Amino acid sequence: MAQSIDYYDVPDAPAANSLVPSVNVVVANDAGDILMIRGSDGHNWVLPGGTIDLGESLWQAAVRRTREETGIECAITRLVGTYTDPRHVTLFPADGETRQEFSIVLAAHALGGRLTEGSDGFRWVPRDHVDGYSMDRATRFRIGHYLAGAAQPYIG
Repeated sequence: MAQSIDYYDVPDAPAANSLVPSVNVVVANDAGDILMIRGSDGHNWVLPGGTIDLGESLWQAAVRRTREETGIECAITRLVGTYTDPRHVTLFPADGETRQEFSIVLAAHALGGRLTEGSDGFRWVPRDHVDGYSMDRATRFRIGHYLAGAAQPYIG
């Protein structure tokens, strides 16, 4: 996972120089717990996901990213929302790329697979404990929409 720095509504944030569609996945197990990953900063918790490769669909990217990052197989169940706020940019210091937010968030149900044994990098988080985890504003916002269970997806 590449190191990145998120900025939201920060006046001196670097200007976006790219727009890359990505997908994030809120994966729930049979108990309703949410699959979280320790972010590249080593502090915040994030959702599985990433960029969509050429030649794959949105749902294929979501399933692939979840499997590659966590070992969990999942089935997509619904659209949580689309997130395209130009005030949210992500800087990748290694190459200077600064992406404007463009993320589609899907909900999924875990079908099987196994998290890496003994790893502190992955965790099933009970729904009522999510607020106790450190995460960036965007992740908390997206999980909030998932937990609200609105009949219509968020469009923003």
